[in-house]
Amino acid sequence: MSALTWRERGRCKGADPAVFYPEDDEDPGEEAKAVCDTCMVREACLEYALATREKLGVWGGYTARERRRLVRQRRRAS
Repeated sequence: MSALTWRERGRCKGADPAVFYPEDDEDPGEEAKAVCDTCMVREACLEYALATREKLGVWGGYTARERRRLVRQRRRAS
């Protein structure tokens, strides 16, 4: 039996994608973030989104805007 990938273990698996991809970039994504808050693969999800430069949706508990801010902070810190 193979190990489950982080995507297969995510709390969002099977959830309505509309929750994680709000139509408005101004949407704070609170419903999606609530799911992410209790997810055991949150960090892997976030790192994937950062590495692949996901421009839409809530990944690892961060909206696209928050991820852009995080990337800028990491660049400054390095």
